[in-house]
Amino acid sequence: MPDNKLLDGIHSPEDLKILNSQQLVALCSELREEIVRTVSRNGGHLAPNLGVIELTVALHRVFRMPSDQIVWDVGHQSYAHKLLTGRREHFHTLRLDDGISGFPLPEESEYDSFIGGHAGNAISAALGLAAARENRHESGHVVAVVGDGSLINGLSMEALNNVRSSCKNLIIVVNDNKMSISKSVGAIPNYLNRIITGRSYNRFKAFAKMAVNRLPSGEGIIGGIQKLEGAAKSLFVPGVFFEELGLRYIGPVNGHKLSELIQTFERIRDFNRPVIVHVITEKGSGCEYAIEFPEKFHGISSFNPQTGQCRKKSSPVHFSSAFGDALCALAEKDPAVIGITAAMACGTGMKKFAEKFPERFYDVGIAEGHALTFAAGIAANGGHPVVAIYGTFFQRALDSLFHDICLQNLPVILCIDRAGVVEDGPTHHGIYDETFALEMPNLTILAPKNEHELKAMFEYACGWKAPVMIRYPRGSSCQESLPVLPVETGKSEVLRPGSDLVLWAAGHEAKTALEAALRLEKEHGLSCKVVNARFLKPFDEAALKADAGTLPVFTLEDNLAGGGLDSIADRLLVNEKHHGVHHFAWPSDRIIPHGTLPKLREKFGMNVDSIVAKIQTLLRETPYP
Repeated sequence: MPDNKLLDGIHSPEDLKILNSQQLVALCSELREEIVRTVSRNGGHLAPNLGVIELTVALHRVFRMPSDQIVWDVGHQSYAHKLLTGRREHFHTLRLDDGISGFPLPEESEYDSFIGGHAGNAISAALGLAAARENRHESGHVVAVVGDGSLINGLSMEALNNVRSSCKNLIIVVNDNKMSISKSVGAIPNYLNRIITGRSYNRFKAFAKMAVNRLPSGEGIIGGIQKLEGAAKSLFVPGVFFEELGLRYIGPVNGHKLSELIQTFERIRDFNRPVIVHVITEKGSGCEYAIEFPEKFHGISSFNPQTGQCRKKSSPVHFSSAFGDALCALAEKDPAVIGITAAMACGTGMKKFAEKFPERFYDVGIAEGHALTFAAGIAANGGHPVVAIYGTFFQRALDSLFHDICLQNLPVILCIDRAGVVEDGPTHHGIYDETFALEMPNLTILAPKNEHELKAMFEYACGWKAPVMIRYPRGSSCQESLPVLPVETGKSEVLRPGSDLVLWAAGHEAKTALEAALRLEKEHGLSCKVVNARFLKPFDEAALKADAGTLPVFTLEDNLAGGGLDSIADRLLVNEKHHGVHHFAWPSDRIIPHGTLPKLREKFGMNVDSIVAKIQTLLRETPYP
């Protein structure tokens, strides 16, 4: 391991305060090296973290954490923060089983003031932290570090509207790198770009005020100038938007010039009023391949740190790619098809559509609720909208799903990527939205077993004149060889016959169920039937009841216990004669942590070994008629 002399000596932010300017610059280089080395091995968010190295060092140099507090928005840019706040020795465990989290986690460190996995929450949280301090008459600053992509989120706008002059020690740092996951879009990022051209305004204003104060009757002159300024500066100074909200605007500041950042934070530390600091950074700064491909290196698996080449070859066909292909094929035939995503065109597979049909593609930015209501408006006027969002971020749009789409029975297709447990941890698991969706009126919900079935389900959804949701996981199903039958409304599919028990599986868990069935037959002589549910709503009630009348039923799903296939089965069989029903799902009485999927499955009884052992035990211990 390279000799990081400075970084190895940083045990808390206080250690930064004894370093000179040259040492601080050298420390930034060491931080970059350590982050690249660790992420190349463990995977994680590379480009966002490389872009905030100097900003993080400057904040910890000037402020006194944890007496002062930082809220990171989004938290995936907090790696340098973790390295500077007593987690250096454990940083090599980043995102690993029982290691440190890839996001701020208050239970992990007192320096993590607030959780931060979904964009847009930092300003609201910081306002709350500051209000609580002031209510107790405590001193200290609260700093919210907000990306320009996060700033457009509706929650951020609501929080800005609530900024009051009484929150005197609130500092909002806008990390402007012109990116969220994909390139930032919309009026707010364009507005920030215009601010860059007016960077001399604050300097000139301070100089002019000082000069006029030296004149006789200077205070009166300043009063008159301020009235004129209030009427005129909005014509040529973009920063007035923030000042009208009660924030003193400072910037733009070079986010990679450490001395300038430190001087700026030292100057505003004693302003005694809310401040917004506009910092210009480069995503991936200091790493050529991360700069060139910021979307690819936003979040990535392990790679070669010298070349940036991924070590693990991805499957040639995976769910996101299959969705992108299906969407393009549909758009070729139907000119009314419109694609919508929320700052994740690349991750959801919609980038293909965006390149081929740019006039029919809308990236609304980090605004999931708006994405759904926008889609509802398109559908209400005869369009065929398709919305692609990750499961964890879809949670933010649940009211729009109910109020704007389902109540009006509008034909919006919702493609929910990253459904199920993922390695990034509790802020990103896609296991909470399904429970809500199952209760929505008029909504059809499907779960494909593999990529080919996803395409078939997508074609089915295109012909359905009502809202449809298709939920699928990240990556590949690794079961492409399974045949795909025509999709028939509310009908399941028997993947394997059996006479001793039946395993009903939702979506890609069909693969787990088939592997378990083979093991049960080989090791325990049990004949296990496997059923692919296909539809969660409407559900194949008749098939399940028929199975339950003759066989013990087991359900398997990559979802939270009590909110999916298991609850459907329990509800249908509660008043039916059956031979027992048992479930495999992620426990709902605890939070599923971050970690590798194989280890998480082993820990929570969701891998094949655990499933086979539990089924064999239950069948042996439970007498069935």
